[in-house]
Amino acid sequence: MPDPSHAATWRFALPHTTAAVPLARALIRNTLADIGAPVDGDTAELLTAELVANAVRHTTGDEPIELVVELVPTGGWQVEVHDQDPNPPGGLDSLGRPEEPRRPDGLAEGGRGLLLIRTLSADAGYRPTPYGKAVWFVLPPTDTEG
Repeated sequence: MPDPSHAATWRFALPHTTAAVPLARALIRNTLADIGAPVDGDTAELLTAELVANAVRHTTGDEPIELVVELVPTGGWQVEVHDQDPNPPGGLDSLGRPEEPRRPDGLAEGGRGLLLIRTLSADAGYRPTPYGKAVWFVLPPTDTEG
């Protein structure tokens, strides 16, 4: 099991295509399983897929998308998706946090990603980077006792 007192970071370059979504899911699943991370892997996969799909859908260009997985000092896991677009993602407040959830249109094909992230993560947001932005979420460690 990873030691939260030591920083650990994994970085993966993903293509700026829809193929990035299943690739990101597999990378998250395998990385967390290989190191025995005490985190809900299904939730990690779902939320990662949402962020990567949003990066592919809502940004232009063919520059790679970067997936970053990091053990945080609390023992939880932070997942970031970096893209080249400096514009903040929609649905976030001025601090970069997801706005209060709104009921999505039941017939709409999209509009649930940030609601899922806000509901299922311990924390989430975005930050500018020198090359664009990073959208992130944090999952707490799961209880491995009992």
